[in-house]
Formats: sequence, C-alpha cells, structure tokens
Amino acid sequence: MALTPEDVVNKRFQPTKFREGYDQDEVDDFLDEVVVELRRLGQENEDLRQRLATSDSKAEEMQRTASAAPAPVEAPVAATPAPEPEPVVEPEPVAAAPEPVAAPEPAAPAAVAAAPAYVAPSVDETTSTNNLLQLARRLHEEHVREGIEKRDALIAEGHATAARIVSEAETAQKAQVEQFENEHRAQVAQVEAEQKAKNDAFEADFAARQQKIETEQRAQVERLDNERIGLEHRIDDLRTFERDYRSKLKSYIEGQLREFEGDASSTPEPVSAQGFGSN
Repeated sequence: MALTPEDVVNKRFQPTKFREGYDQDEVDDFLDEVVVELRRLGQENEDLRQRLATSDSKAEEMQRTASAAPAPVEAPVAATPAPEPEPVVEPEPVAAAPEPVAAPEPAAPAAVAAAPAYVAPSVDETTSTNNLLQLARRLHEEHVREGIEKRDALIAEGHATAARIVSEAETAQKAQVEQFENEHRAQVAQVEAEQKAKNDAFEADFAARQQKIETEQRAQVERLDNERIGLEHRIDDLRTFERDYRSKLKSYIEGQLREFEGDASSTPEPVSAQGFGSN
C-alpha cells in the first residue's frame, strides 16, 4: 500500500508508559516536511501523467492526421499505374488519315508524362508522413518510458524515504528507550542506596535508643531495688517498733491490772500518755 500525505497526517503513535518518547514539536515539524515532500512528489507525478496524456492525445491526433492525409494521394497513385489512355487512343482505325492520327499520338504521351510528374510528390509526402508518424510514435514511447521510469524512481525514492524515516524513528525510539531504561535503573539504584542508608541510620538510631532504654530500665530497676531494700529495712524497723510497743503496752496493761487488783481503795495513778507513747 502506497504512503500518502493523508496517511502521514493521520498517523497516530501509541503513548509510552513512563513518559513521552519524542518532542512533539520536532515530530510535527518533521512530519510537515514529509507531507510537503510527498505532496510535491504527487504533484510531479500528476504533471507527468498530464504530460503523458497530452503526448498521447497529440500522437493520436497526428496519427489521425496521417491516416487522413494519404487518402487524396492514393487517388492519383491508383490512377498512375493505369496508363489506359493508350488503348483509349483508338483512332488507329483511321490510319488512312495520318495527319489527324499523328496529332493525338503526341498528346497522349504528354498527358501520361504529366501524370507521373504529379504523382511523385505524393509518394514523397506519404513517406515523410510515415516517417513523421514513426518519429511521433518513438517520441511518444520515449516520453512514456521516461514517465514510467521517473514515476518508478519517484515511487522508489518515496518508499526509500519512508523506510529511512521509519528506520530512523525506530532507531531513535530504541535509543531513547535504552536511555530511559538506564536512567530508570540508575534512579532505582540511587533510591535503593538512599533507602538502605536510611534503614541503616534508622537501625543505628533504634539500637542507640534501645540501649538507652535498657540502660534507663536497669537504672530504674536498681533504683527500685534500692527503694525495696530501704522499704524492707523500714518494715523491719516498724516490726521491731511494733514488738516493742506491744510488749510495753502489755506490760503497762498488766501493771495497771495488778495495781487495780492489789489496791482497790487507793486512787489509781493517772496514765501518763508520754510514757505510754515513748519508746
């Protein structure tokens, strides 16, 4: 299928996945140049067709003219080979009168001689017409052959140009795809390196925080252990105070009971709150 300017104008490319493959302005300018070139080639081809049609019409006209021209020439040619006027000179029976017979005899050869003198130019004209017709046919064939050759050359040049454009576009597309893939791989490697660095920094920070938390926990556990030991000592002191308090209270109560039982008439001594609460 031949490539036409409309095919180039209406051509649509599939968009790429990640980004556009070409600069749209450059592609449009280049396609405009291709369209102009294809239209120029199409116009030249149309001019060649018109010239070919014109040459065909001229050749046909010349052929019709040539075929019509020999018609009046063939009449004298057909009349020339018939020198029948000689037998028409039948006044020979009048041989008794030599004077009237002698007069018509030179007249007949004069007429016969006049006829070939008129026919000779017709033969030359027919030959020249045939030569002219052959020349016109040769020119027509040459023009046709040149037109066909130029048409084939233009078509071949158009196909070669289209193939070159497609090849260059494919090469540029392939190079751009490879460049994009290299850039994508480089970006992926850079992102992976940055992510790894961030992970390493996060892990180091997490380890430092974990160590700090463990240190704080150990310190807090030690502090709690110290507080527990202090509380245990405090509890032991309180228990000792309780035992002493109970024993003193018991002794005081027993002493009061003995005094109450021993001397019922005597007034009991008031209980000293200070002595009761002292250690």
